[in-house]
Amino acid sequence: MEWKKYYLDVVLVPLGFLITIGYHVWLWHKVRTQPSSTIIGINTHGRRSWVPAMLKDIEKKNILAVQTLRNMIMGSTLMATTSILLSAGLAAVISSTYSVKKPLNDAIYGAHSEFMVALKYVTLLTIFLFSFFCHTLSIRFFNQVSILICTPQDVMSSSIVVTPQYLTELLEKEPF
Repeated sequence: MEWKKYYLDVVLVPLGFLITIGYHVWLWHKVRTQPSSTIIGINTHGRRSWVPAMLKDIEKKNILAVQTLRNMIMGSTLMATTSILLSAGLAAVISSTYSVKKPLNDAIYGAHSEFMVALKYVTLLTIFLFSFFCHTLSIRFFNQVSILICTPQDVMSSSIVVTPQYLTELLEKEPF
C-alpha cells in the first residue's frame, strides 16, 4: 500500500533527470559538431562578429555598443529579479502555517509526507537561487564588456590594450 504513494516519485523523478541529462548531452554534442544548426552556435558566431564590428569604428558606434549591452543587462536583471522573487515567495510558502499551504500541497504529485514535500520545495528553491546567481554573474560580465568596449585602442595611450579576442571571451562567458 505504501508503494502506491511513492510510485509517481519513483518513476517521474528519475525519468525527468534522464530526459534532462540526455537532452543536454545531445545539445552539447550538436554544439560541438554542428554549431550552426543550434541557436547557441548561431549566437556565439554573432557575438564573435559583433565585437570586432563595434570596435572597428568605435567613435561612431560607441552609443550603439553601450545601449546593446545595457539592454542585455536589463534582460538579465529582469530574470534575476524574477527568480529571486519566486524564491522569496516559495520560501514564504514553505515557512507558512496558514491554510494557503493546503491547496498548494494538494497540487503536488507523488508522496505527501512532510519530508517529501519539504524536499520538493527545497529542490525548487535551490533551482531558483541557482538561476539568480547565474543571471547575476552574467550582469557582471556584461558590465565588464560595456566598460572595456569603449576604452582607447591606441598603443600610445596605455601599455595594455583591450583586444577584441578578450572582449569576445568575456561576452561568451555569460552563463545562458
